[in-house]
Amino acid sequence: MEKESFKSRLGFLLVSAGCAIGIGNVWKFPYITGIYGGGVFVLFYVLFLVIMGIPVLSMELAIGRASRKSTVPAYKMLEPEGSVWHIHGWFAIAGCYLLMMYYTTVSGWMLSYFVKFISGTFADPSADPDQVFGAMLASPGQMALFMAITVIAGFAVSSFDLRQGLERITKVMMIGLLLLIVVLAAHSFTLKGAADGLKFYLLPDLERAMESGIGNVITAAMNQAFFTLSIGIAAMEIFGSYMSDEKTLAHEAGTICILDTLVAFCSGLIIFPACFSFGVEPAAGPALIFMTLPRVFKDMPGGRIWGTLFFLFMTFASFSTVIAVFENLIKSSCDNFGWDRKKASVINCIFILAASMPCVLGYNIWSNIHLIGGRDMLDSEDFIVSNLLLPIGALIYTIFCTTKWGWGFDNFLEEANKGEGFRLSPLLKPYFRFVLPLLILIILIQGLL
Repeated sequence: MEKESFKSRLGFLLVSAGCAIGIGNVWKFPYITGIYGGGVFVLFYVLFLVIMGIPVLSMELAIGRASRKSTVPAYKMLEPEGSVWHIHGWFAIAGCYLLMMYYTTVSGWMLSYFVKFISGTFADPSADPDQVFGAMLASPGQMALFMAITVIAGFAVSSFDLRQGLERITKVMMIGLLLLIVVLAAHSFTLKGAADGLKFYLLPDLERAMESGIGNVITAAMNQAFFTLSIGIAAMEIFGSYMSDEKTLAHEAGTICILDTLVAFCSGLIIFPACFSFGVEPAAGPALIFMTLPRVFKDMPGGRIWGTLFFLFMTFASFSTVIAVFENLIKSSCDNFGWDRKKASVINCIFILAASMPCVLGYNIWSNIHLIGGRDMLDSEDFIVSNLLLPIGALIYTIFCTTKWGWGFDNFLEEANKGEGFRLSPLLKPYFRFVLPLLILIILIQGLL
């Protein structure tokens, strides 16, 4: 089978950024930036992206590019003879499946709200955003429908070869997403009271940061910088296997971080001016997207149009992640079981449709079921992925790429520094071997407390 590759470097960057850019960029980054001192938090966030995000992302991409394979055969090719590093590859794949078991449901919520706004659900003066969201969660049929549309459409895109499917569609979506951000942010700037929202969001406020506690600000910045890139479950590794040797991996990882941060940052430019203009307290999580912002759009002149555009933006952001992770599932199935793309797409589509149903039912028929620490179905699945598999996976990648028991730092450095662009220095070896694992371990421990 001919080895697939991206048609262009732009395709690689947009697909990789599309995988990293997700719902958390919009419903978490602006909120925690606001409460943790605006520019103060952003400075720490950028620092941790540089000292944590770029190094770990570079290592995950290096494993992919050096092997030209998906995660399990990649480990088998690079690991010392007789070692069992490839076992982590199976856990990484399991993490991607688990991620899609709830992320497709939330992505379906975005699509559902796009349909609600464009069809005029919120144009009705009596429509209450809290009740609309509650009614959606209480309806397993409605949630299953939009989840199924997301899953089937995602695997339909991924069933084509890399260039005709994932790369072509993601390019269109990402360009559309970036244009929508510009339009929505420009509109927010025109709202009365927008200046107050921008000041709260952007200006460094050391007093607000001190009230939250500098330690908490640093911890939040470290967590956001780490989790925003989805590193640790091979979601990014597969794109390393498709990329060229044109640029160094630190250069490409840095570019992906910039695109990811740009979307997260600009989301705040949309949200805070709008919330301050209409006297609505910005929240974090689903409440912001599905209750707070619909209330703002409902009261805004032309709100039906702006709400439709916002949820089109959110649909693009979530769906780009879905199809990127689906690509990993399909390619891993092809490599490990010898299936072709069409067969892998059909089998994985059927499995994800079935495996996503517990999350759908967890808000209605199975709402009395609570698993890890009293969490509901979605939060339990997210806990396993975010608090366990991502940091543990990142720690394993780091040890594998920096020690003699794994691939080794010299081999990693040689691969990472191929091409033009920023190069990693051999002098960084002690940092990669000792400091970076310690930082990841701190994140892991914090997530378990």
